[in-house]
Amino acid sequence: MKTSDASQGPTASELISKRIAELGDWRGVTLGTIRKLIQEADPEVVEEWKWMGTPVWSHDGIICTGESYKDKVKLTFAKGASLKDPNQLFNSSLDGNVRRAIDIHEGEEVDESAFKALILEAIALNRSGKSKTSKKAKS
Repeated sequence: MKTSDASQGPTASELISKRIAELGDWRGVTLGTIRKLIQEADPEVVEEWKWMGTPVWSHDGIICTGESYKDKVKLTFAKGASLKDPNQLFNSSLDGNVRRAIDIHEGEEVDESAFKALILEAIALNRSGKSKTSKKAKS
């Protein structure tokens, strides 16, 4: 795993670890699990800390962000609308033309193999250098 360090001080990885620890509840556990799954899917993933405190995972472009809210952990995929989602992991931000998100609430679990496949697909799309428009019909 690589880290993106623009300045001295804590690395992005250290800041993400600190955020996970500070949450101290199911959200921290969930964010930690998601982080581990991303790193297992892509050992070369780059962890970044952007937008005043948002964990970001990148490889040839942003894969997804991991935000924590009072009632959920939100994983927003930068090019989610262009990704195939046969296991229907995306359950939020479904109306947008670019992003898609997965909201995880307390007690919910993510299908680990489907999530890793989605991470790998996002990396492949980043590597291709283009995003395809979603062909799903709007309802």
